[in-house]
Amino acid sequence: MASHEQAGNNSVKHRHRPEGPEKHVVAFIFSIGLTLIAFGAVAAGGVNTAFTVILLLTMAVLQVIIQMAYWMHMKDKGHLIPLIFMAFGFFVAFTAIITALFWVWW
Repeated sequence: MASHEQAGNNSVKHRHRPEGPEKHVVAFIFSIGLTLIAFGAVAAGGVNTAFTVILLLTMAVLQVIIQMAYWMHMKDKGHLIPLIFMAFGFFVAFTAIITALFWVWW
């Protein structure tokens, strides 16, 4: 029995290292930068409308990725099922939008 207890004590224990605030600060600064770029593009006024829309959509997608990865911790292990459900939801929403556009267009 003593050898069993010793084997248990010698086993490798995996600890979860807490994530420091450095990554959150960088993500926050990056989010603020994306917001300022988007605001600047709209406030400039003289920028091409199509370019502004594409830039705003790109900034929005980047914001969503940053929010999900760092603030919602979706980059960590164990979040595969929520990611699958969100991807399916995006697929359904995209399909509904495209269907509505074609319905209105023709």
